[in-house]
Amino acid sequence: MKKMKIIAGPCQHQTLEQSLEIATECKRVCDIHGIEYIFKASFDKANRTSVDGQRGVGMNDTMRAFGVIRRGLDVKTLTDVHSVTDIDDIITKSHPVDVLQIPAFLSRQTDLIQRACTTNKIVNIKKGQFLAPWDMEGVLSKTTGAKEIWLTERGTSFGYNRLVVDYTGMQYMKKHYPVPIFFDATHAVQQPGGNGD
Repeated sequence: MKKMKIIAGPCQHQTLEQSLEIATECKRVCDIHGIEYIFKASFDKANRTSVDGQRGVGMNDTMRAFGVIRRGLDVKTLTDVHSVTDIDDIITKSHPVDVLQIPAFLSRQTDLIQRACTTNKIVNIKKGQFLAPWDMEGVLSKTTGAKEIWLTERGTSFGYNRLVVDYTGMQYMKKHYPVPIFFDATHAVQQPGGNGD
């Protein structure tokens, strides 16, 4: 049986002290239960509803924190990428990222997915809120050559500012796709756009 994994961390990196505190506690709890912990933080939340929404501290500061956390806690790190340029920056500067995450709103962006799959890093694709579980077959067809692919369920649009979690949809993906399936419990209970974030 494969070891269970948990991806957790601040939605966006703000300070080393905060991210290190979160990562240390998550790793402590995961170690108790024999779960592999992956630290997640965004350097830029590029999909905020409002122009006034906080976006993060940027690539360089976030990657410096990733290096400290990755070395100090011996954990994998994960961050969102929003463009091919983001991926190129991570690769050319050898930033300490183990998993590249394709955000849900970008889950059909062919160039982004294909570039991520050339990096020899794990690629986690969050299923778009607008996609059915069986639509992910087309997304997965773009991942040829990837080191490893993960899929993450994060809720499905259900009217304005509402998401619903379809557990049968997760079962469908688990049954039909030969990749690990994650569940983003925190984002699946959001009210997207409803509070301006």
